Amino acid sequence: MIGALVAIAGQTARLSLRGGGALIGVVFFLAVVIVVPFGVGPDLKLLARIGPAMLWIGALLATLLNLDRLFRDDRDDGSLDLLVLAEVPLELTVLAKCAGAWLATSLPLVVVAPFLGILLGLEPAALATTTATLLVGTPALTLIGAIGAALVAALGRGGLLVAVLVLPFTIPVLIFGVSAASAVIVGPTPFLPPFLILTALTLGSAVVAPVAAAAALHAGAD
Repeated sequence: MIGALVAIAGQTARLSLRGGGALIGVVFFLAVVIVVPFGVGPDLKLLARIGPAMLWIGALLATLLNLDRLFRDDRDDGSLDLLVLAEVPLELTVLAKCAGAWLATSLPLVVVAPFLGILLGLEPAALATTTATLLVGTPALTLIGAIGAALVAALGRGGLLVAVLVLPFTIPVLIFGVSAASAVIVGPTPFLPPFLILTALTLGSAVVAPVAAAAALHAGAD
């Protein structure tokens, strides 16, 4: 079973990379960060203050940008029915696909975030905390998005509908991610409490999201 799950995760990652999902996400992430100074002006102190929030917003939007493909390709080629009927529990299959999608689309965002943070004038401590929160929090965004992707796949639709469905549910992740990342800049909130809540949101999503997404896929297959 473990081998099958690894194969599913690897296939999902390869399909995302082959379709340019990782590159599109990084380019979109870069575009959001570059546009910010033009909107708020060249005030380096202001840019450093809002930098973690802009990096988080860019990562959120870039992650949602590619989520509609999570189950769409499987639905289009008919392999989604095989996944539903397979001996491997569908919940674990969903979790494996989320892992593959995160590796291909969200992990590159975490890697480039420190470099983009430099453009916003973030100090090394702020860069480190922002990168840590993105590393811990972006899996929650992918997992929550998987629920919307499963609903859309069950309805036979796609596009921006996934982002519209899941965006409200990602707000808590965004709030605690920005709170933890900004702790070393604006204070007085300490870093650890919001970071632990962010970690709990990711762990909770890893339990709830696969079950909810699998239920949506089962409903769509019936």
